[in-house]
Amino acid sequence: MSAPDPSTVRFDGPWIHRDIHANGIRFHVVEVGDADPDAPLVVLLHGFADFWWSWRHQLTALSAQGFRVVALDLRGYGDSDKPPRGYDGWTLAGDVAGLIRAMGYGKATLIGHADGGLVCWATAILHPRLVRSIALISSPHPLALKQAIIRDRYQRKALVPSFLTYQIPFRPEKRLTADNGAEVERLVRARSGPAWSEQAEFDDVVTKLRSAIRIPGVAHSTLEYQRWAFRSQLRHEGRRFMRLMDQVLRIPILQIHGDLDPYVLTRTVRRNKRWAPEEQLHAIPGVGHYAHWEAPQRVNDALRDFLTAD
Repeated sequence: MSAPDPSTVRFDGPWIHRDIHANGIRFHVVEVGDADPDAPLVVLLHGFADFWWSWRHQLTALSAQGFRVVALDLRGYGDSDKPPRGYDGWTLAGDVAGLIRAMGYGKATLIGHADGGLVCWATAILHPRLVRSIALISSPHPLALKQAIIRDRYQRKALVPSFLTYQIPFRPEKRLTADNGAEVERLVRARSGPAWSEQAEFDDVVTKLRSAIRIPGVAHSTLEYQRWAFRSQLRHEGRRFMRLMDQVLRIPILQIHGDLDPYVLTRTVRRNKRWAPEEQLHAIPGVGHYAHWEAPQRVNDALRDFLTAD
């Protein structure tokens, strides 16, 4: 079977697809077509082995609340450019900062899941004038995550084996794309709550994810995020990045977390208080790692309350 073309992620819906150049590359972004161009900007950042479709429920719901909401394919994903490098924290934060400016805004709220949430943290710290507030879904502060991996054997067991596996060249890419992306479905099943796989949209979601991971260059790019996050800890650049992250954020912050998430544990996100003392933690019972898919209405309600209070 031939590899999918990048344009296959441009699904029809109550939104428009755009290409925006920022930080030296082209990004595929999606926004609701009738959004007010002068409304407050909200940028949605997906996680590992994912793409903009992750935010389909939030795009429409938050736009209906009067926000200009854009979901993008991060660097290396979907129909965005896939350069050979630039998967470090500085460049990823620069991507989001450049996108905000390219859209004509001076500030935005960032909402991110997992890896996308880590980009939110980095952008808020490295480009503070551009970030009004951040909301995270299962995405602890980078230092909270590092601290948990060192001190909590359960969090270490949940996360480190996959990180170590991803450091091997070539083989992880083959595993992600083999059998039409079956490994991505396995990861989603393992990390989501038990009830979600029984929902009607589950098969459609994993079918789209399995196709998107097979777009040429995507598997390698998604792994480069993981490789830099791990390998940089052993290098000067990683230690320097973590020193920059070691500061208290005073902007409004919301952390949404499924209490059944087996990948990012509840006690790990609670460690955020050291760097985000005013963070609100919104726990959703019966939900795993993908709260915005598994319980979209409850996530939308929490985001609406957060954004309108901001």
